[in-house]
Amino acid sequence: MMADNYLREIEGKAAHDPYCSVDFGVSKRCVWVPGPVIVGAGPSGLAAAACLKAKGVPSLLIERSSCIASLWQLKTYDRLKLHLPKQFCELPLMSFPADFPTYPTKQQFILYLESYAKRFEIRPVFDRAVTSAEFDKKLGFWRVRTTAAAGEVEYVCRWLIAATGENAESVVPEIEGAEEFGGDMVHTSEYRSGSVYKGKKVLVVGCGNSGMEVCLDLCNHSSNPSLVVRDTVHILPRDMLGRSTFGLSMWLLKWLPVRIVDRFLLVVSRVILGDTGRFGLDRPDIGPLQLKSLSGKTPVLDVGTLDKIKSGDIKIRPSIERLRHQSVEFVDGSIENFDAIVLATGYKSNVPCWLKENEMFSEKDGLPRRPFPNGWKGQYGLYAVGFTKRGLLGASIDSKNIADDIERCWIEEAKHLSTISNWPYSIQKHI
Repeated sequence: MMADNYLREIEGKAAHDPYCSVDFGVSKRCVWVPGPVIVGAGPSGLAAAACLKAKGVPSLLIERSSCIASLWQLKTYDRLKLHLPKQFCELPLMSFPADFPTYPTKQQFILYLESYAKRFEIRPVFDRAVTSAEFDKKLGFWRVRTTAAAGEVEYVCRWLIAATGENAESVVPEIEGAEEFGGDMVHTSEYRSGSVYKGKKVLVVGCGNSGMEVCLDLCNHSSNPSLVVRDTVHILPRDMLGRSTFGLSMWLLKWLPVRIVDRFLLVVSRVILGDTGRFGLDRPDIGPLQLKSLSGKTPVLDVGTLDKIKSGDIKIRPSIERLRHQSVEFVDGSIENFDAIVLATGYKSNVPCWLKENEMFSEKDGLPRRPFPNGWKGQYGLYAVGFTKRGLLGASIDSKNIADDIERCWIEEAKHLSTISNWPYSIQKHI
C-alpha cells in the first residue's frame, strides 16, 4: 500500500526531480528511474546500455550476480574460445583490440567486456535479483521489484529491457536412476577442466559445441570420454578454403539462396571431414543454415574433436535408458561403467519466472514470440535483447534498434516536459 501511495506521488515529483526515491523503512524503498531499466549485465545488457548512452539516454543496469558477464566469468570451461571470428562477436561502438587472435579466448573476451563497460561508464547494480517486473497500466510505468541482502527495492521506469538472454538457467534433464549413480554428475556450467578427471571414464551427454569441446578437453587431460549422441547433428570445419566457415557462409548468402549455400557447405565439409555418419554422427535431412533459421540449432564447428572420435579416443554412445550405481544403461541394452557424467544439455531463458506479461514472450520457452528480426520490441515500452538465437551479432543488431526507438521517445518526452515547465505553476499542478 505504501508503494501505491508513492507511485501516485511520483508522477508529480518526477517532473521536478528525475531521480527521486522514497524509503519504506530499513528494508524496502522505491526508486524512480528516468531512463530504461535493463535486466541482465551480460554482453547483451552492456550493448544496450552503451547504445543508449551514445544517444544521450541514461539507463540503470541490474545484475543478480557480482560481476558483468557472469555466465562467461563463472560458468564456462577454461579452454573456451569464441566459436566465431572476433569481427562477428564485437559489441556496438567498440572493436576488439587488433592484437587479439581471430578466435579470442574466454579470458580475452572477458577483458574486452570489462574494457567496454569502462569505456561507456556502465556501472551495474550488482547482487540484486529481479523477482518480478510488471507494467502498471493505471500509472503507465513499469514496476521492477528486486531483492538483495540490503533489502528490497522497487524501480519504477518508463521503459524495460529484458537482457537476461537465452542462457540464463542451466537445463538439467531428469534421468531415471540419477539418485543411484553415486558418481560425480555435473552440468557444463560447473565444469572447468578435464584435469580433475584424469584417468577416469567420463560420459558427456549432449553433442553440441560445448559437449564436443568438453570431450576434447577430457582427452587432452588423459581421461577416457564417451559422448551420448541423441539426435542428428551437423558438424562443419571451423575454417574452410582459408576463411572462417561462418564468414564464408555470410558472404555467400549475399549472392546465393540458403539451399545452395547449404549444399556447398556440406560438399566441402564432406571433402574435409569425411562421412561423419560412419562414426555415429548422422546429419539432419535439411542443411545447417536452414536448420539454424528454422529451429535455432547451431551446427558444431569442429576444433579437433572429430579426429579423436575417428581414432577411437572418444566413443559414441546412444541415448541413456537409465542410470545405475556408477554405470549407465543405454537404449540399445548395453551397460557400461562410468566414474562421472557431464551434462552438456544447454541453457534456457528465465524470463517467464520474473516478467509478468505473456504477449511478447512465450511462457513455454521464454523467448520472444515474433522471430528475428522483429522480436526486439513489445508493448508499453518493453524490449528484448539477446534472444535472437544469433549470438552476439543478433544482440548488437537488437541493441541498436532499441536505442534508436527509445531515443525518439526520449526526445519527444523531453520536449513535452520542457513545454510543461514553461507553463504557470497553477496549470502544471493540474496535469
